Amino acid sequence: MRPAILFDLDGTLVDSIELILTSARHAFVGFVGQAPTDDEWRATIGRPLQILLREFAQNDDAEAERLFGRYREYQLANHDRLLHAYDGVVATLRALAEAGHPMAVVTSKSDLLARRALELVGVDDLFPVLVGCDTCVNHKPHPEPVERALVLLGVPPSDSIFVGDSPHDVESGRAAHVHTVGVTWGAFTREQMEASGADVVIHDITELPGVVGRFTRSRNPLQTF
Repeated sequence: MRPAILFDLDGTLVDSIELILTSARHAFVGFVGQAPTDDEWRATIGRPLQILLREFAQNDDAEAERLFGRYREYQLANHDRLLHAYDGVVATLRALAEAGHPMAVVTSKSDLLARRALELVGVDDLFPVLVGCDTCVNHKPHPEPVERALVLLGVPPSDSIFVGDSPHDVESGRAAHVHTVGVTWGAFTREQMEASGADVVIHDITELPGVVGRFTRSRNPLQTF
């Protein structure tokens, strides 16, 4: 059996960075505390929205709910306009699926919006398994989302690869004992991803089949991946 490939969504398969940043700016209009800068908000990408907003609201439930409502209002109104697949993603995913790799999406986005994003870019049929923030108790960088996806796919960690653009993805994958591939076209810099502890860092999605192919042929320890 071909190794399973798990993917983060935002910043890995789809370019939603502008949507995420502008939604946050909209949410924090009228906020009485210190609103995050774009760089500060970018650094949180990969973690669940409601947890982040509660932290910024300093555990004020009413304020966290207000922020969430404003964020979601803007996000839903602008989702399809501001979100698209990165160049080469659709063709690469289809090639991997045709080669027989089981695939899943592991994201901190809500299950509903994650599925909507996959449908929008035309790859929802490739992902029978989707683990979003509604599916788990614990979220990235905790290993539970990755472990949940492995159970649903019916594959062991040793025969699986997790691909993501965030150090949170890498930490989650490593904690779940899967092989990790960091990518540099998303929310985090090349330097951050190279320092994240990923087994491999790639700079273009078209590099991924070659990386997966080397792993498929070797099945050796991570150092040779």
